[in-house]
Amino acid sequence: MVQYSTRAVLWGMRPGQIRPTPVTTTHTSRIAIRLFFNKIRVAPELPSHARMKLALIPLLAGALAGQILPPLGSEADLEKASQNLISEERATDLNVNSQYIIESIGFTDSRPYKLSSLAVAEMHRLVGSKLNSEALNRLAERICGELRAHDVTFKLARGGEPDSVKVLLEVDKGPDKFDFSVPTFVYNSRQGWSGVAEAAATFGPNVITVGGVSDDDTLIERTEGVRARYDRLSLGSDRVRFAFQLEAYRDEYNRATLDALDNDPSSSLGAGAYRSRLNFEPSATFVLAKPLTLTVGLSFEQLQPQSPAAQSESANAVINTLHYHQRWDSDATIEELDAGYSLRAATKMLGTDLAYNRHAVNMRYGFTHDHQSVEVKLVAGVIYGRAPLFERFILGDSSTLRGWNKYDLDPLGGNRLAYGSVTYGYRIMRVFYDTGSVWDAGKPVSAKHSAGVGVSGGLGIFQKGAFLLAVAFPLRQGHADPVLIAGMNF
Repeated sequence: MVQYSTRAVLWGMRPGQIRPTPVTTTHTSRIAIRLFFNKIRVAPELPSHARMKLALIPLLAGALAGQILPPLGSEADLEKASQNLISEERATDLNVNSQYIIESIGFTDSRPYKLSSLAVAEMHRLVGSKLNSEALNRLAERICGELRAHDVTFKLARGGEPDSVKVLLEVDKGPDKFDFSVPTFVYNSRQGWSGVAEAAATFGPNVITVGGVSDDDTLIERTEGVRARYDRLSLGSDRVRFAFQLEAYRDEYNRATLDALDNDPSSSLGAGAYRSRLNFEPSATFVLAKPLTLTVGLSFEQLQPQSPAAQSESANAVINTLHYHQRWDSDATIEELDAGYSLRAATKMLGTDLAYNRHAVNMRYGFTHDHQSVEVKLVAGVIYGRAPLFERFILGDSSTLRGWNKYDLDPLGGNRLAYGSVTYGYRIMRVFYDTGSVWDAGKPVSAKHSAGVGVSGGLGIFQKGAFLLAVAFPLRQGHADPVLIAGMNF
């Protein structure tokens, strides 16, 4: 084996002046040399300039000592030396980075990633702290697991203030991906089980989702069936998204609802009871500004009545949803505001049999300081015209006016809604108070109240979303009738 002296190159000699000098090396020393350079090459957490600097150390040492190549010792000695060099370079890099303050944490794209409350809380905790590569790597690993992504990495950008940086997370979904999830699973001791299971396939910016639904919680009727959805996550730009959804449900009714339809039919109720419904819904979402999005679309709904001899009815509507989300972080304090307005306008221009306008507004404000949190929710809605049962407002489920039974409040739902809730949390403990009313226009308003206590957080397999176990009590004169609520992501 022939080696060339590096001394001439280091001291400015021309390549033509270098004379080959034979050096006898053993097989063991060649292995040691190869291992040293491989050790430097496979340290991806080191910047490229750092790997280059480390790789030049034996050459510099040999040149300064006037040797062809410095004695490298045994293979074990070289392994120890390379580890020490890498550790020193890591420490230097971390010391430099730790001088910066994290101004914000976001994603390189504008996709609406759904993260667990634990992941969001970890992001909030890191904002305002000194840059810590290990903590950011742990956050990236958590998000990678929750999103079932191929990889999640982060990069740094200059912040708005001196000595501050922005952390940008980049999610690599891979060329294609298949995912199974349970977006909603809830048990109510009065109303039973409800749940949604979905399977999604991702091909670049295209996502196809197919799911099964058994829901006796969010509507006045119980719905069972399937739904399929296609999403184009970017349509010419990351600020425009397209979706098409198909839903096919079979509907079942509580005895209280059927009795109310027979004994006291409401003039504001359209279609009455139906045994099934089919919905086609194309929509487009526009990112107006980073915290503000607008969704516009059409809903073509066909309702099959209980009697096979009766004709089906349609509820075709224009849909509009304006959504705002903003978060503020400072040291140990986090504030978050989520608000929205939705309009479903069933108009004769779309050939609908039922004409109505459904307006709904919602607001959620959260404040967190250290281990304490306060959350306030407000919801209001009004319907004009003859809306079908699935469009009417309800209270008394697993997330609103908890402790009450929705069939006791109004077995047909109402066309007016007002609701508010306050929740206080300390670590995983939660205490909440709900108040609200659902009624029909022209009828008296009766406000109801409830309170409860529970625990919330990620537990084991439920790490992807919030898990809640609570006991809620309706506040009324007479006896206390507690309701047990358990589930996740609802």
